Amino acid sequence: MEDYAVYEARAEVVKALAHPSRIIFVEALAEGERCVCELQELVDATMPTVSRHLAQMKNAGIVTGRREGNQGYYRLLVPCIMELFHCIDAVRRDAAERMAESVET
Repeated sequence: MEDYAVYEARAEVVKALAHPSRIIFVEALAEGERCVCELQELVDATMPTVSRHLAQMKNAGIVTGRREGNQGYYRLLVPCIMELFHCIDAVRRDAAERMAESVET
């Protein structure tokens, strides 16, 4: 069994993803670096809200940011995080199929 700290660290990454806006950001950033203003438009949120989301994701090691003039740009540090979303989608499909089967019987 791994050290408990490993599980805590994994939980921090999962917590940093546990918001629809942050998942939208990850999907957008999987296509490449984005300006904070572009991310803001995707979720129709205020700049302080977007900044808090990005800070949480940055602290968890999901994204990194850079400044260019007055603009901030973000990119994914580890694009394989998209594999997690594919797995989540598979879980959701399986659960929907099982639910449909139980209704049929």
